Amino acid sequence: SGRDGREGRAGGGGRTNDYMQPEEDWDRDLLLDPAWEKQQRKTFTAWCNSHLRKAGTQIENIEEDFRDGLKLMLLLEVISGERLAKPERGKMRVHKISNVNKALDYIASKGVKLVSIGAEETSAKEGLLLWCQRKTAPYKNVNIQNFHISWKDGLGFCALIHRHRPELIDYGKLRKDDPLTNLNTAFDVAEKYLDIPKMLDAEDIVGTARPDEKAIMTYVSSFYHAFSGAQKAETAANRICKVLAVNQENEQLMEDYEKLASDLLEWIRRTIPWLENRAPENTMQAMQQKLEDFRDYRRLHKPPKVQEKCQLEINFNTLQTKLRLSNRPAFMPSEGKMVSDINNAWGGLEQAEKGYEEWLLNEIRRLERLDHLAEKFRQKASIHESWTDGKEAMLQQKDYETATLSEIKALLKKHEAFESDLAAHQDRVEQIAAIAQELNELDYYDSPSVNARCQKICDQWDNLGALTQKRREALERTEKLLETIDQLYLEYAKRAAPFNNWMEGAMEDLQDTFIVHTIEEIQGLTTAHEQFKATLPDADKERQAILGIHNEVSKIVQTYHVNMAGTNPYTTITPQEINGKWEHVRQLVPRRDQALMEEHARQQQNERLRKQFGAQANVIGPWIQTKMEEIGRISIEMHGTLEDQLNHLRQYEKSIVNYKPKIDQLEGDHQQIQEALIFDNKHTNYTMEVNILQCLFLQCNASTSLCKPQYSTCGEIFTQRKPLIFSHLKQTVHSSKDLDKYSCLLAKTTD
Repeated sequence: SGRDGREGRAGGGGRTNDYMQPEEDWDRDLLLDPAWEKQQRKTFTAWCNSHLRKAGTQIENIEEDFRDGLKLMLLLEVISGERLAKPERGKMRVHKISNVNKALDYIASKGVKLVSIGAEETSAKEGLLLWCQRKTAPYKNVNIQNFHISWKDGLGFCALIHRHRPELIDYGKLRKDDPLTNLNTAFDVAEKYLDIPKMLDAEDIVGTARPDEKAIMTYVSSFYHAFSGAQKAETAANRICKVLAVNQENEQLMEDYEKLASDLLEWIRRTIPWLENRAPENTMQAMQQKLEDFRDYRRLHKPPKVQEKCQLEINFNTLQTKLRLSNRPAFMPSEGKMVSDINNAWGGLEQAEKGYEEWLLNEIRRLERLDHLAEKFRQKASIHESWTDGKEAMLQQKDYETATLSEIKALLKKHEAFESDLAAHQDRVEQIAAIAQELNELDYYDSPSVNARCQKICDQWDNLGALTQKRREALERTEKLLETIDQLYLEYAKRAAPFNNWMEGAMEDLQDTFIVHTIEEIQGLTTAHEQFKATLPDADKERQAILGIHNEVSKIVQTYHVNMAGTNPYTTITPQEINGKWEHVRQLVPRRDQALMEEHARQQQNERLRKQFGAQANVIGPWIQTKMEEIGRISIEMHGTLEDQLNHLRQYEKSIVNYKPKIDQLEGDHQQIQEALIFDNKHTNYTMEVNILQCLFLQCNASTSLCKPQYSTCGEIFTQRKPLIFSHLKQTVHSSKDLDKYSCLLAKTTD
């Protein structure tokens, strides 16, 4: 306390810093009580071990165990929760120094002021320089970096004196630009009040660019030893003062020890049962509360008790030391309150605490694992339930009942994709079941709800599998039926199209207006028609086969309840259309029969007319030809008298006139042929026009011969114009009606 008081006084004026309060490492042996130092070492060791225990290690001796820096770095990692730089694993001194420096650098990086000397600063010079730097650090215009120019302005010496004896120098009145005054002031005060001889001359220091380093070091070391000696003297004085109150203090310490020991032991006895209570909790919240209570115990309740325990040991050791120094008997606490008893009780407390902490961590890890598994279960279950939402309704759809074959194939492809997706989700269902099983094995508190949800998912999964298989079977069955129907439709179309074309052609042929001129042509048509009628039974069989295909489709539709969405995609020909056309063909056949029969009768009548006309024409034609030849000879050869010739001609004329009824009959037959529109006759080469022209020519020649004496000119003219008359008549005379137009010509010719 005296040391702290001195440094507090030295820091007057707000020029000191907190990190200057602890004393240096090299003079602590002169200032600290050995027993107190031992107790401090023990307390600090216990504190370090309380942290290192978390890393599975501990220390026994601070100097030895922290020498290589490894456990020091480990201690910092445990306290901070951060990873330090990788330590050096070598055994050489340089490796140890490197590790200690890493620890010190880390402490400095956190803003903690270091009060110890670095591992490399072990020489007297460096130690003295560091002591000067720390003592003068708070002072303005003082920057000690060496033992030469840093001391030229004298402020460093004044700062050292003011730091330890502030009443000797008014540091605030010193000026940096007056080094002689500063140096002389420091030297004079040191010599007068600190018993430090004046070893240096102020003028020499100011007048030298670089003062002598060894001289200044020697002088500064005098300050160090002077201040150390003063501290020793003050400590001795304090001890002498304390002796006067030793007895009273000893009695008070004994009473305090007894009370503190009793309170501490009572607290330990109350705390151990709480730490030994390992009743598990079902929820993380409850365990977190226990962990928080345990942390409160360590943060709020235990530290004061640790301090009490340390203070108890300190008080006990201090008391024993005081009694020993006073030649008094050693203090013997009440039974069960010895330091060893307290240590044993404290050891039991820490053992219970360690077990409780391990149990807490294990339980928290277990509950974290359970919560993680439960959350994982919920997530996977939610994802699965979201995926399965609507799947059962989708699988129960009857959309395939009204689908076409192409749509069924598309549905099958879609179903195959769903089955692949379903198989991919099998792993998730298995994972859900495995997680639920693990939650049961770990005794999860909400296992019933987990099991119920898992069972629901598994049941739904089994149902999805059954529905999937059922839908596949329905789709495949429908596809097979539709393929069968499609094949039947295709076969129907392949057979219906040509059959329909045949019926349309047959209807065209049966309704076709035929034009024939001969009995052979009508016989050919009749034969062809009979051949067509002979094909009707086979055609009817084909029709029935085509209708049978359609009926088979209808039977499949009715048997398997296939809901056909449309008509035959391969043809627009319906069975009703086929039946309608077939019925029309059947109705046209007898009509065709009747028409052919009528035409056959007409052609038979025409043939009779041809034969009748041919028979007459074949007789009349040669007769006319003969007569024409005879008349030609008569006109050339003239025998007998004119009267004889006239009589002879009149006989020819009479024979011709007598033959006219046959010609008229032939003309009547020709009229019938014309009315029957008969334009050719294979039974004769004579046509009615030729016969009429020849007959007219014959009559004309006969009349001309009769009238030749009187109408020679007429005969010559007719002879000359005969080709023109013949040509004109051939072009204009086509029937008996046309022949009437030229009756006047015949009459005139006759006249």
